[in-house]
Amino acid sequence: MSLRHPLRSLLPLALALGAAPLAFAQQAPTTPPPVAPQSAPQSAPSTAPATPPAETKPADTKPASKPADTGPTDDTDTPAQPVPPARAPAAKAKPGKDGDGVDSKVPIEEIRRYVAVYNAVKQAYVEPVDDAKLMHAAIRGLLLDLDPHSVYLDKVAAEDFDEQSRGNYDGIGVELQRQPDGTLKVISPIDDTPATRAGIKAGDLIIAIDGKPFKVDEGDSSSTLRGAPGSKVVLTIVREGRDKPFDLTVARETIRVTSVKSRLLEPGYAYLRISAFQADTAADFETQLEKLKTQSGGKLRGLVMDLRSNPGGLLTSAVQIADDLLDSGKIVSTRGRIAISDAEFSATPGDRLDGAPLVVLVDAGSASASEVLAGALRDNGRARVVGSRTFGKGSVQTVLPLDNGDSVKLTTARYYTPSGKSIQALGIVPDVVLRAPKAPDADGRPSYTEATLPGHLHGDEEDTPGTNAGEVLEGDAPIASALAELKKPAGAKTPTAVSKAATPGASKR
Repeated sequence: MSLRHPLRSLLPLALALGAAPLAFAQQAPTTPPPVAPQSAPQSAPSTAPATPPAETKPADTKPASKPADTGPTDDTDTPAQPVPPARAPAAKAKPGKDGDGVDSKVPIEEIRRYVAVYNAVKQAYVEPVDDAKLMHAAIRGLLLDLDPHSVYLDKVAAEDFDEQSRGNYDGIGVELQRQPDGTLKVISPIDDTPATRAGIKAGDLIIAIDGKPFKVDEGDSSSTLRGAPGSKVVLTIVREGRDKPFDLTVARETIRVTSVKSRLLEPGYAYLRISAFQADTAADFETQLEKLKTQSGGKLRGLVMDLRSNPGGLLTSAVQIADDLLDSGKIVSTRGRIAISDAEFSATPGDRLDGAPLVVLVDAGSASASEVLAGALRDNGRARVVGSRTFGKGSVQTVLPLDNGDSVKLTTARYYTPSGKSIQALGIVPDVVLRAPKAPDADGRPSYTEATLPGHLHGDEEDTPGTNAGEVLEGDAPIASALAELKKPAGAKTPTAVSKAATPGASKR
């Protein structure tokens, strides 16, 4: 059966960016299974969470003409919600394909080969294999080799995925990427959660949970990180710089993620931290910004926006925040194989910062929607980017709900910054590069980036040499460096020299 009809029955779909290759531990969607095209449902009820209450804005702020903040975050990577109005050119039909330009036939020889292997396993495997288990393994395998971000979510995982976008779940508070061998790579621990307090760091590799090593074919290996508040879980971790694996005990709790925090650094200069892009992040950003302006007597002299180790989330939240800070210009565009994957978002008049200088602080854990926001502000000349090269997740995932409650999170497009540049597998190279203590050789290939993920989509410039790629910047020293950059007179030449950032003993976020 052609994919044409099932896809149309699911319109409109949200373009959900996930966090880097991210999947919250509580989301449990890190194992991929394939759904044959002919099995796609004719109509599929949405499993996405209800649209959050409409946000209110001060009377003197921008008109509510921006993309609606109505959906969960991503990776991850998040659930589907209607996409805000966007310019999407119609796709042209191609010979041998249906009207959406999608191959309309499944090769019969490939179906025969699949059935032959399926029967061989059923009849000859050393132990009996349950049909449902075998089919789920086949589905996961179909998506596994596509790219690190396309995954099959069973009903429970899909519900967890929706739950994550609301910022309230029971777990340890960490963003993960499942590796081909079943182990879990930590993209970033979430601020003020058990994972952060236990000392889990971005780049850690979890090789066992409660003493049980992972298996390649066991499905979602992160589900056991969820559990009743107060219960404990023991993680076996491999960390760069440590000779041997070590254990960390983490107590689960109800995670209520506050995605936006702020404070004044000194009179007139403010700091605003965005840890993830959730359904209410844009509204919280606007509230915090107004509070900072009030504390400064009605106007700020400058703002440091901290996106370090922000794994991404809901695209529309990032777009709305960019719109809050831009008077005009493109924000981001997406391009895929079918028309619904093509979209372009532009700013509307009004700058909530009233033109005050802006510096965006990023690092290797800044991914996906974080890169959209940083790229939009820099390409439009609105902000300078300070830190280390970002993760480089330049792909868009669309969540396709199935009629049985399961969902498929499928990579459907690449996104492009206003300059027309794709940062897939490259990341955003900052204007001012900061280094963590004991940084690896700047000429060495980074070990913490989209480009190192098995099966990642190839990026146009992923082999371009970069400085300080793949470093996570912790503590308050990078904030001080960003503030110094913020205070430079308008038009001052941005230095290219690498400056020291985090210092040993600096406090952690």
